[in-house]
Order: sequence, then structure tokens, then C-alpha cells
Amino acid sequence: MTDPCPTADSHARPAAAILAALDSSASGLTAADAAARLARHGPNSLPDEAPRPAILRFLGQFNNALIWFMLAGATAAALLSHYIDAGVIMAVVIVNAVVGFLQEGKAENALNAIRGMIAPHASVLRDGHRVSVGVADLVPGDVVLIEAGDRVPADLRLISARNLLIDEAILTGESVASSKATDPVAADAALGDRRPMAWSGTLVASGQGSGVVTATGPQTQIGQISTMLGEVQTLTTPLLRQINAFARRFTLFAFAGAALIFVFAVTLRGFSWEDALMAVVALAVGLVPEGLPAVITITLAIGVQRMASRRAVIRRLPAVETLGATSIICSDKTGTLTRNEMTVRRVVTADGVTMVQGAGYDPTGHGFAPDGITRDLLRAAIQCNDAELRPDGWKVEGDPMEGALIAAAIKAGLDPAAERGAGRLDAIPFDAEHRFMATLHALPEGPVLLVKGAPERLLTMSGDQAGASGPQLLDAAFWTDRIDEAAREGERVLAYAFKAMPQGTTGIGFDDVQGGLTFLGITGFIDPPRPEAVAAIAECHRAGIEVRMITGDHAETAAAIARQLGLARDPQVLTGQDLDRIPDAGFVKAVARTQVFARTSPEHKLRIVRALQSQGRVVAMTGDGVNDAPSLKQADVGIAMGIKGTEAAKEAAQIVLMDDNFASIVAAVHEGRTVHDNIRKVIGWTLPTNGGEALTVIMAILLNFALPMTPVQILWINLILASTLGLVLAFEPSEPGVMARKPRKAGAGLLTPFMLWRVCFVSVMFMAISLAVFFWALGQGREIEVARTMVVNTLVVMEIFYLFNIRYLHMTSFTLTGLKGTGPVLAAIAVVVAGQFAFTYLPVMNGIFGSRPLGLMDGVIIVTIGVLTLVVLEVEKHLLRGVFDDD
Repeated sequence: MTDPCPTADSHARPAAAILAALDSSASGLTAADAAARLARHGPNSLPDEAPRPAILRFLGQFNNALIWFMLAGATAAALLSHYIDAGVIMAVVIVNAVVGFLQEGKAENALNAIRGMIAPHASVLRDGHRVSVGVADLVPGDVVLIEAGDRVPADLRLISARNLLIDEAILTGESVASSKATDPVAADAALGDRRPMAWSGTLVASGQGSGVVTATGPQTQIGQISTMLGEVQTLTTPLLRQINAFARRFTLFAFAGAALIFVFAVTLRGFSWEDALMAVVALAVGLVPEGLPAVITITLAIGVQRMASRRAVIRRLPAVETLGATSIICSDKTGTLTRNEMTVRRVVTADGVTMVQGAGYDPTGHGFAPDGITRDLLRAAIQCNDAELRPDGWKVEGDPMEGALIAAAIKAGLDPAAERGAGRLDAIPFDAEHRFMATLHALPEGPVLLVKGAPERLLTMSGDQAGASGPQLLDAAFWTDRIDEAAREGERVLAYAFKAMPQGTTGIGFDDVQGGLTFLGITGFIDPPRPEAVAAIAECHRAGIEVRMITGDHAETAAAIARQLGLARDPQVLTGQDLDRIPDAGFVKAVARTQVFARTSPEHKLRIVRALQSQGRVVAMTGDGVNDAPSLKQADVGIAMGIKGTEAAKEAAQIVLMDDNFASIVAAVHEGRTVHDNIRKVIGWTLPTNGGEALTVIMAILLNFALPMTPVQILWINLILASTLGLVLAFEPSEPGVMARKPRKAGAGLLTPFMLWRVCFVSVMFMAISLAVFFWALGQGREIEVARTMVVNTLVVMEIFYLFNIRYLHMTSFTLTGLKGTGPVLAAIAVVVAGQFAFTYLPVMNGIFGSRPLGLMDGVIIVTIGVLTLVVLEVEKHLLRGVFDDD
């Protein structure tokens, strides 16, 4: 055997040469030879990876800084004997671990989903006889027989093909089944153009054929995709990277600061170690926002629910927020940007061009009155046609292009049922080798042969053309120009011709079609853009998000659709062959300036995504086929199609679109930006609360005066605020203009310059006001318990008014909508107010927290401080918001 697995160029060599190279023949292998090859090559199956033990996967959920951060908060709460609070935090940790464990288990099913696409049995020739064998037992050199309904069991070089159409959408993304033939093609032909090949995992739509196995198992196209998928490492999302970095730095800072304060208090301030420890615990409780991770998780979960209402199902929680950082969307064309419904766009005859309105298979509302030749052409198109167009939902049974012809004929006022009533006497089915379909009909004027097929094929078989006054001399140059014009617009073209047959003709053969036809004209088909996708792309451009089209379709078709979508006025197009010729050094730059990628393979898609990520871009990738799975997994956000998507694509993605609509992606990006804004609001509100408390304690230790709040009072503030006001920010609606902002920079942290300034400014202000209230109350001769009660209430009231300020990061809060709040905001404030009344006036709470009742004027003073706080913060936001470039 000179070449045991000639997969690289088997499409470019004659079938006989491949059989010889594989030491096989058209009658197949012998059973003994097949057994020997099976031992040498191994089974025709994708390798199973040893699963990671479940216990290790579960324990791995605890190995990140976010969890350590939450455990630090639980420890701080436990040190104060607040075991309920500590228990709640631990419950959140465990729930997060369980959810992560289950999601990771689903992710590992991606490879299994691909394995399930290989058929269990195959019909082969062994010892010259047709036998059924397990697919795993196929070997290179086996001759496999395939027919309509079969799933191709291995990569095959076709030996014979009769009317053979194979749906290769899982590999190429093309919505139209690929016609197969046995003649070799160019060695550098794209995957979708390799007509003499049948690929493992694809589905035979019609016809019959046979082929010799050229690759099995991991060497097949689908096997190579499985190998790529296994090699792609799942990326950490921007949010998790930011939270982990923030948690590590903040936790280190908090505990280092607490240790320094402890040493300072004992050595320089003369504190006993017990008192110093209690002060440091108060500092730690005040500084560490133990409820923050839980609130962030809840914020993401609310985003999941909102996205579900927009037809986007989130499979991995952090992907909600990652969408908000998306700066580039790589989208499939068919079905996502387009309707995936072929439509007749133009009808061309010798007398002129008729443009047909409407999109999709629904013919209602777009009628037109064709001239005589156009009407004859459409009549021929529905008679020489095997599809059915069902009015219940306007669904096509059969070839999509034939269904589109029926819709066009109905728009022209024709009745397909009546026209087909003219008895069909005989037919020559479409064949990839001959590239036409022919039917014989008994019409009142006599038997008529109708032909539909490739324009260049029908032109060679026609002697004249139909004209308004009768047959004319065929103008081949005219038709070539019209065909080229339609192709430049990205249209697929079919031609039509007829021939009057002698009376008494009841059957036809290939000789009847080879000459003497009268050319009727051509039709141009297009899969029209979704109107909502056009609007969504325009919204992406306004939001600073670039859109790239990556498709298996032809370059001309893809470029035409890109222009119609508004993707670019003059889109730059690269094909898979172009990408292969670009050296690695220039690949990233070439990808960056290209809007459309056509005739791409899985390797191309993966390289494109990685090239964009190497520029610091946050990439969202859509896909539906097995060929998309590696790039979906590699992308920052993988988005699979819920309707036409394969299970492999869905398992590799983080998000599944239930309507396969690009507009749903943009809606999800909108929601993702809102989620990120709300997370920033939660952080920007929480940290100053803790910072003000912590600075107050630090000042007391540094200046050696009594603590303005006891540790248990600090815990009360954290508990009453984090579970109410901190949580309602997760429910905030989108701010106006959320999609008018550019995507945030990929490396931008959660604490942007403005937010960092805001945390420091508000923390210092809260500390200064708290100390001022504390010393004012003591100066009035009040007991220290009363002064501390005033400090606690002042902090809580300032936090309430600060909440109204931070609800809007990009505009003033002094609007009617801003001041009246939302339902959750008002409900949370009511709970906080009730809690503070209980803290201040209930004897049992006075006993637990050391608080004391306050007078009416005390309450007026505290509320006035809150109002002034809001005014100061609004002025500060107005003056400084433009100084910082946070977006």
C-alpha cells in the first residue's frame, strides 16, 4: 500500500487513482484485509478522553479568589459570633460551587455530542458482497454505499454519484445541499467545493452513491474538529478576571492593614491585645464587603432572566456580563443575518428584467403582473418542480429554490395546483453531472419538454430564445452579462428552456434534451437579510461594536449580503484560500481590516477568533454547526443557534439563541452592558459604606479615642444595608444611551478611575461626617451610646441618599424618574427605615446592639445631613464625570 490515507488531495485525483493508492477496488476489500487494516488503523471512532474525577471537579470550584474573598467575609462574621450571617455566606459559596460543577459537566459533553453524530452502521462491499458492518469497523479502502437518509459514516472519495445531494451544513454552514459528482476538482478547492468527497457526519439528502473510505476516526474532517475542540482552552471571562484580581488585591490589603493596625494599637497606643483584636475585627468587618460576591452573583442571575425574555438562554453565568464588554461580533450568515428562506429576487427574459418584491416563502402582499414571456417562464418553473409550498406557515417541503419559485408564481397570480394539473408524462431528475432537470407535459398544444438547470448548461443546449414576437436567435453574450450581473449581487441563478415534442411522445431521454431548446430566461435567488438584523447592525455600529461575517458561502454572495445588511459600503472579503496564503506575520492585520470571510473551514474560524483576541478584542462568535464548535469555545462569548444548531455547537457555547436571530444578540449585548453597569453600581455603593466605617475605626485607633461604633453595630449596618439597598441595584433598568457608548476596554478594571475616586471621596466624606456627628453629640453632653446610635443612623441615611446618586453613573439623578425611584428601591428603603426604627427604639435591640432612642430633632438633623450629602455628590458627579474617561 503506497498511500494508506490520502486525505490531503483525494478530491483532486481520479477515483481509480485513490482506489489504487489504497490497494482496493470497486468491489471492496476482503474480510481478512479489512480485519488487518482495522488492527493497523484502529476503530473508526473519536477517542474518548479520561473524565476528570467528579470530586476533583467539585473541589476545583473553590479554587479562585472570589471564593476565598467570600470565605474571608464569612470568617469575619463568625469571629463576631454572627453565625447566621456566616452561614448565609457559606451557603452562597456552596451553591456557587454546585452550579459551577454542574455547568462544567455539561461543557464536557461537547465532544460526546460530536461523537454521537457518527452513524452506528454502514453498508459496505466485502468480498464483492454488500454487507452491513458497524461504523467503528470501517477502514481506509472500504467501499461504502450511501443513499437518501443515510449519515455518511467516514470520509469518502466518491466512485459513483446519481442525483446525489448531501447536506453539509454542519461542516460548511451552507443552507443548500451540496450536489456531488465524481470528477476531480482543484487541489486548493474549499471544503464546500470538493464535490467528489462525502464527509463523515453529513446527511445524504437525496440520490445514491458509493465511495472509498479515505479517512476514519480522528483523521476525518469531523475528527479533526473534535481534536481542535479538545485542544481549545476555555477562557476566563473578563468579569471573572476582574473579580479575581480585585479580590486578591483587596483581601491582601484588608488583612495586611488589619495586622498593621493591630501592631500599632498594642505597641504605640497601649491597647490590650484583647481590645486591639476586637478593634481589628471591627475594622475587618467594616472593610471586607462580605456580601458583595453574593450580590454580584444575584445581579448576573437577574441578567440571565432578562436575557431569557429576549430569547437568549445563558448556559454559563458570567457570560451575561461578558456580552456587555463585546467589541466585535463574528456572525454566521445563513439563518442568523438572513432568513434562511430562498427568495426569487429577479426574473430576466429577452424583453427585460422584473424585480420581485417580498422576502421568504410567504407570497401574500407582493403581487405583480408579469408579461407573456415572464409568465411562461414562471409557469415552466412550477411545472418542472417537485417541491410543495404549504400555506400553513408557508413552509417548503423539498428543495428551497423550488419552493421559492412556487412563491414567486403565486405572486404573479398563477395557481400552482392548476398549472400542475397538466399531466406530467415523464421526468429526468436533477443530476449533479448533467446539472439540469427535465419534465415532459401533455399540454393542449401538444407534448412539451421543460428544462430547468444551470444557465451555462442550458445555453449550450439552446438554439434560440423566446421573444415577444416569437423565437429569436440566441444572444449568448446578452445572457452571460445578465448572469454575471446577478452573480455580482450574490444571487444563485437558474435558467429555463422548453421544446415542443412530436405528438404521441410519452417519454424522454437525455438525447431529447441535448439540443434544439428555446431559452426562456433566468431567475436570481437570494436568501434575504432579516430586516431586524439590518437595524441591529446599525445599532452595533452606534455602540462601537464591529460586526464580521464568517460564512461557508461564496465570496460574491457573502459580499452582496454584507452590503444589503449595511455591514460595510464596500466590504473587504477574504476567502479561506486567501487566508491560507497570508503569512503568519501579516495574518492579524489582514483579519483586522476584513469584514467578510467566505468559504472558511473550522481552522480558519478558529484562527480568525484568536487573531482578533490577540488585539485585545472581546469577541462574540455565533455558529450552528459542528464546524463552529472550536471557535465557539475559543471566543469570549460563544453563541449557538437554538433552532438549527447542532448539539455540539450548543454544548461548546455559553449562550443559545432560541430564535436564531442576530437582533437577539444585540439585545443581549444591551442587557450585558446593563448588568455590568449594575455591578459597578453595587461596588461603587458598597465600598464607600465599608470604607467609611473602616476609616472611622482607623481614626479612632490612630488618635486614641473611643470607637464611634462598636463591632456589633458595624455588623448591623452591613447586614441591614447589604441585604436591602445593596441588592436593589441588581434590579436597576438600563440607563438612557447604554448602547450609544463605546465598548469598555478589555483590560479595564471594575474600579475605573472615576469609581476609584468616588470610593475614596465618599469614604472620606462619610468618615468626616460620622466623626463630626459623634463629637457633636458628645459635646452636647450625650451618653456615648446615644452618640454611637446617631452615628449609625447617620451612616444609614447617607447610604440611602447615596443610593439615589449612584443609580445613574452617566447622568444626573435630579430627574423625576431618578428621584421617585423604582419599586424595589422604595421597598428596600421601607425595610431599612423599619429596621433602623427597631434598632433605635426597641428595647431588645437596644440590649443587643447597645443603641439608645433618639429625639425628633435628632432625626431631622440626620435626614438633613442625608439631603445635603446627595446635593454634594451630585455636584461632584457633574464637575468630575467628564474628567475621567471610564467608557
